[in-house]
Amino acid sequence: MELLQKLTQTPSVPGREDRIREVIREVITEKNLFDEIRTDAMGSLIAVRRPRPKSGSPAEKPVKVMLAAHMDQIGFLVSHVSSEGYLRVNPVGGFDTRNLFARRVRVCTSNGDLPGVMNPAGKPVHIASAEEKKNVPEITEFFIDLSLDGEQVKKQVKIGDMVVLDGPFSDVGESVVSQCLDNRVGCWAVIRAIEALEHHDCEIHAAWTVQEEVGLRGAMPAAYGIQPDIGLSCDTTLSCKLPGVPEEQHITIPGDGVCLKIMDSSTIADLKLLEELEAIAEANNIPCQRGILPRGGQDGAMIQKSRSGVRTAVFACPVKYIHTVTEMSHKTDLESYPQLLTAYLTQL
Repeated sequence: MELLQKLTQTPSVPGREDRIREVIREVITEKNLFDEIRTDAMGSLIAVRRPRPKSGSPAEKPVKVMLAAHMDQIGFLVSHVSSEGYLRVNPVGGFDTRNLFARRVRVCTSNGDLPGVMNPAGKPVHIASAEEKKNVPEITEFFIDLSLDGEQVKKQVKIGDMVVLDGPFSDVGESVVSQCLDNRVGCWAVIRAIEALEHHDCEIHAAWTVQEEVGLRGAMPAAYGIQPDIGLSCDTTLSCKLPGVPEEQHITIPGDGVCLKIMDSSTIADLKLLEELEAIAEANNIPCQRGILPRGGQDGAMIQKSRSGVRTAVFACPVKYIHTVTEMSHKTDLESYPQLLTAYLTQL
């Protein structure tokens, strides 16, 4: 889990993916996993691995597979610095403000990272009225306190600087817990799958994409450049087997394996491709499950709709408490994710 920990602790929000891109580039370069590595105009990292057949020469025109894992995380950009040194922020990605009270944050500036705390404006619990305690603040009401005077803050922090929630990576029971498992798990799974891959007849294009959390913006130009025959979106999905959630809304079950997503509001997966993946999982004793997410999307939508259309399936690791600093993934689900990717690519 050391690599996953490193990925989750590297801040990179939409439009500010430089740090995570360099970490991934260093890892895949050091391990010599690909034949070509480039960065496209949007900032997505794209790596090509040519066929490595077990015997004989590669096909003249091998099947081209695109693996897409978005590397951005939800976060904020600084929108205002007050004379007292308090920061106001603009979200980049979807937050439930109920999860933002009393949070540690990192403000990432060109002069280094600054620790801070995020809270909503207003009275603390000891002096708030009963009615005031019931209010759920809007995102615009939150501010960041760096405990520095206004002049110091204005010298160090610029409008547009990146801010991320700050939480540790840890083992909890049979799971791991961290910020931004969505979608550093997908980034990690692609690397681990290629590491385990010995022979394959297909041509693999791994794309660690940008700006997914603000509208799937990096995947489409990447798909147009790659022109794949098959697209595999590598992401996460909800796991809601929790108190207060009806059974029919659980989406996925922790420990039942990687989810092959049937559909969400952006994509309906190719059924034959999904059934192929399920057959491979069964033949290799790899746990997997199906899931439907009523709302939400991922990069598969952009791959599927590129050019004249691409057969696309969606891999998704079940994650509890998604879009918080305590995202939780079962280790069985994590292990099965790259296993199924490797098994599929091996036989393609």
